[in-house]
This record gives sequence, C-alpha cells and structure tokens, in this order.
Amino acid sequence: MLTRKQHELLMFIHERMKESGIPPSFDEMKDALDLKSKSGIHRLITALEERGFIRRLPNRARALEVMRLPDSMNPSLGGKRSKFEPSVIEGDRGKPKAPPAPPPPQFSNASTVSIPVMGRIAAGVPIEAIQTHSHSISVPPEMVSGGEHYALEVRGDSMVDAGIFDGDTVVVKKQETAGNGDIVVALVDDEEATLKRLRKKGNSVALEAANPAYETRIFGPDRVKVQGRLVGLFRKY
Repeated sequence: MLTRKQHELLMFIHERMKESGIPPSFDEMKDALDLKSKSGIHRLITALEERGFIRRLPNRARALEVMRLPDSMNPSLGGKRSKFEPSVIEGDRGKPKAPPAPPPPQFSNASTVSIPVMGRIAAGVPIEAIQTHSHSISVPPEMVSGGEHYALEVRGDSMVDAGIFDGDTVVVKKQETAGNGDIVVALVDDEEATLKRLRKKGNSVALEAANPAYETRIFGPDRVKVQGRLVGLFRKY
C-alpha cells in the first residue's frame, strides 16, 4: 500500500524514464507533486526505496531505477509480477528471515479474545496511516488485559534486531503515550504510520529502527503522535 504522494512520485519517475531514459531532478519532482521543499521529495524517495519500488545507484547524480510497480495500482498487469519487480520480499534489505520458531500455542475458543487486524504497518519507513479493519484474530486474554487492542501485519525489516520480521503480526495496545524505549505505532504528520522504538530527548522525538541499515529519524514533538504500544507478536512459518 502506497500513500497518494508516494504513488504519484513513483509514476512520475516511471513515466519520465519511459520518455527520456533519464530520471527527473529533485526540483522537477518537487514541482510535479506541488511540494514546497525538496525535503518532502527526499522522504518520499527514501520510502519508495526502502519498500523496494525504486533503487538509488551509488556515485551517480540523478541515478534512480524503478524496480517494480504496485500491482494493485496497475490493472494492466492482471495480477502478475511486474517486469520491474525483483525476486525479493518487499522492504527486505538483505537481512535473513526469522529463524524457525516454535509453533504458537493453541487456545480453545473459550480462552481467546478476538481483536481487529487494522491493515499493515511498515517496519521500515512510514506507510499510509492505518484505518481499515480487514479481519480479526484470536489472542490469549492475558495478552490484551486492560484497554483496547488491535493487530497489524508487519511489512519491512527495520525491526529485525528486536525480533520483529516481515510477515509477523503485532498486537498493539491503543494508547497515546509511551515510555522512552517502548516500541510503538507512531503517526507522522497525521498521515503516515510506522513501527519503531520511541526515544525522547528534550523537545525532539526519535523513531529508532532495530536494524543498522536504517537511520534513526528525528522529529519535532508536534509531528509525531503515539497510536499504541507493542504488547505481543505472532508469526507464521
């Protein structure tokens, strides 16, 4: 799932590459998306790169390569793999997948609580804010005691060193505050959500990855809202 601006930028780069074979400049991308500064373009480029849609080529100016297009936004593909799509898992930066884990404990229907799965969350750069209830899962009641909870499917590899892998399902307690060092669902600029470790220092809020391949992102306090705190995790294999 891409945000509207991410999709617009990806398609603008793709069309420009088809027309001239040369990627657009940052100024051209800024003007095409009607943004006020190039910092927004840098953020969108990083989001597209870390989710596997484009690649920046090192040591070359204006060097961008479109790796794949989103199938859901390109009906002509008929659900098939795009010719741009590499045979890697979305958001993967070469980190190994999770080691085999013991099967999750089995619970009887009488001993479980149903919570909604509210879509996908990026353990990478932020993706579109979570809004849609897609289905529900059953969890043990001791995992969700006290308060409202929801679940999210993880996409990306930026939290692998915290034991959170692409394809995992995380259980989140809905709350607007969190302690320093908690892993949280953070809403950035009221439109994008991400799963990161929260760090606070003075008037700054840092969203910290658990993978050295990703940089810590620092924001002013008015740009980040806590949407919940991680309390559990499920894994299929």
